Amino acid sequence: MPRRIGRPGLVGTMARTAVIAGTANATVGAMNRRQAAQAQAANQQQAAQQAAFESQAQLAEMQAQMNAMQAPPPPPAPAPAAAPAGDDLMAKLQQLADMKAAGILDDAEFAAAKAKLLG
Repeated sequence: MPRRIGRPGLVGTMARTAVIAGTANATVGAMNRRQAAQAQAANQQQAAQQAAFESQAQLAEMQAQMNAMQAPPPPPAPAPAAAPAGDDLMAKLQQLADMKAAGILDDAEFAAAKAKLLG
């Protein structure tokens, strides 16, 4: 068979097309792997930052608990001022009078409770 000079034949064109397509597929695959690796590295970095943040928050919480444990207890609240005895006696007498007016105490019970209060 005589050899043609000029344009390649059908088999040559198919071979060249196969090489170009294979190279394109290899390039696309390499780009996809590179992008996936970059995304994975970014995810790992974000996870590491999140873990560091959580660790710092736990450390701060533990430090606050330690400070609370080491802080001296607050001083006791001052006792309420005692009401004058006269006001207390008047309040009790008023309460007895209200109970008598409501019918809870009769005259004898009221007199006995009043005598006990006055003394």
